[in-house]
This record gives sequence, structure tokens and C-alpha cells, in this order.
Amino acid sequence: MRSAGVIHVDTELLVPFFDVDSMHVVWHGHYVKYLEVARCALLDQLGHNYVQMQASGFAWPVIDLQLRYIRGATFGQRLTVRASLVEWENRLKIHYLISDAETGERMTRASTVQVAVHIDSGEMQLASPQVMLDAVQRVLP
Repeated sequence: MRSAGVIHVDTELLVPFFDVDSMHVVWHGHYVKYLEVARCALLDQLGHNYVQMQASGFAWPVIDLQLRYIRGATFGQRLTVRASLVEWENRLKIHYLISDAETGERMTRASTVQVAVHIDSGEMQLASPQVMLDAVQRVLP
């Protein structure tokens, strides 16, 4: 069973023509871009986006990505991409749900895992830096 997450953000996207193949279905690789848009919105809500991460001395590379396609999105379709923060103490784990904005039909499920890496040393951190913990704590209900 998937964890619901403690914080979530919904982002709406319109599938552009340049993201589809000759059958007008979104090419599978573009879904990663849609996840990134939602993840950036979630990090903005935390008040600790990629600019602030870098300023704090840490990069957060994605080390795991999982996608499950349920139904292909098509040109001109309005999508809602929900990004939900599931874990943050030792790594960032985010669950995603891409759905049709009009009908609510599930299109794709996904998850990403990111870890903190000290920019100067290149050393992966075994726990999230305090600045990330503080950011999450500020927005928890």
C-alpha cells in the first residue's frame, strides 16, 4: 500500500504537441519532466527549493525513479500531477499521481527517491541535513 504523504501539491499541466508521438500519445520519457514540475512546486511549498538547497551546500540527486503507466496521456489533455512527500528524515521520497484533470481518472503512478550530497566533498549524507528537516517541520500541520 502506498503512503499518502504528509504534504502534497497539485500541479495542472496541458500536454503540448511536442511531447506526443505520431499517435498523439505522450512519449513515456516526458512523464519524468511532469514529475519534476510537480516536485519543484512541492519544494517551493516547503520553502526549500533547488536554489535554496544549493545555497545550503547540498545537492539532491534522484537515485531511484519508478513509473507505472496506467493509461497514456494525449495531446491537449489537461493533467493534474500530485506530488506527496512521504519520507524526509534520511532521504526525500515523493509519490506522484498523474490524473486527468477533468475526470479524475488515474493515468500514471510514480515515486522518486533523492539523497543529500555535500557539494564541496561529494559525500552522500546518511541523514537529511537539518535545514531540510527544519523546512518540512515549518509546514507540517
